[in-house]
Amino acid sequence: MNAYIQWVHAYPIGSAMLQFAILGTLGDIISKWVVQKSFKYPFTAFLTIWKMIVWALLAIAIKYAFKGFTGFVETLMQDGLWPRFEAQSFGHAFSVSALMNLQFGLFLVIMHRILDNIPEKVKNWKNLHKGMYSLLWFWIPAHTITFMMPDALRIGLAALWSLALGLILGFYNRS
Repeated sequence: MNAYIQWVHAYPIGSAMLQFAILGTLGDIISKWVVQKSFKYPFTAFLTIWKMIVWALLAIAIKYAFKGFTGFVETLMQDGLWPRFEAQSFGHAFSVSALMNLQFGLFLVIMHRILDNIPEKVKNWKNLHKGMYSLLWFWIPAHTITFMMPDALRIGLAALWSLALGLILGFYNRS
């Protein structure tokens, strides 16, 4: 665990990119397996690399959002514009998670869809509302847990949540 924490501290952006590239793409793969009810690999090599790049780029935005919204909530508390909560408490974690997902999360869902559409040369906006709803029923609770963790573990846990959501959505989208 110490080696992981040292790696995250030494390479905050690179470690976020790598974790999301691997775990986010794995979540996409597992979701397809569940939907197709088959373990046949669902993507071409190009599409796999594209998905890894997309997840890595999203990881940069997520890393900055984690830092930025944590500071945002702390500034609001300091200025008396938000109730005071101890760092890593439930109230603090929920505040950061809710404010981040209700503002930045919408942008992230839309950008993820745009980037997913590019290699397939389609304008697929089908079920985008499900991604928006996932901010409420999945991401706010998941990130509340995430923000109760030490900073060095947050991005890794968020990448694991991406894999978990892929699995959940795969089951949800089965015919």
